[in-house]
Amino acid sequence: MLGDFLGDALVAQVLLVLGYAALIGLTAQIVIILPFTPVPITGQTFGVLVGAMVLGTRRATIGSLIYLFLGLVGIPWFAGASGGFEIVSTPSFGYLLGFVLASYIVGTLAEKGFDRKFLGTLGVMVIGNLVIYLLGAGWLAFVSGLGLSQAILLGVVPFLIGDGIKALLADVLLPTAWRVADRFESR
Repeated sequence: MLGDFLGDALVAQVLLVLGYAALIGLTAQIVIILPFTPVPITGQTFGVLVGAMVLGTRRATIGSLIYLFLGLVGIPWFAGASGGFEIVSTPSFGYLLGFVLASYIVGTLAEKGFDRKFLGTLGVMVIGNLVIYLLGAGWLAFVSGLGLSQAILLGVVPFLIGDGIKALLADVLLPTAWRVADRFESR
């Protein structure tokens, strides 16, 4: 009986982690191309940050690493149904690295309860986005030969309004997401 419980609990954890990786991949397919920046607007930041708040540090970090690894080996679930190691040389790769670090930081903040109130959730979303922007704009500057101010202009500014909307949406959806995850874990 204990073995069945431990087996069921392990299966539930694995499914949550794989589901998180799949969520990032699905939200990557929400793509808006802007003609003035080499980085598309996607739904990924929403999936990464909300998922990390629901799953916590360990599961979110593992899930984002699985997403990154499987995409690098060719699963076409990066933005625009792309995949493969060649993504490393693109302006978008830094954002993918930022997802892993943001998953860790946001998951940690969520485990400490910072995401349980409206302003706290907004704050956690802002911190997560800043981490993604830092690595994303840094990589954009590196591979494109841009200065920091130009990288911020092309790789951060176009995303600010959308990420603000995503943060407000997260505040609305998180209580439901926690209930679903709690039910899933209690099976």
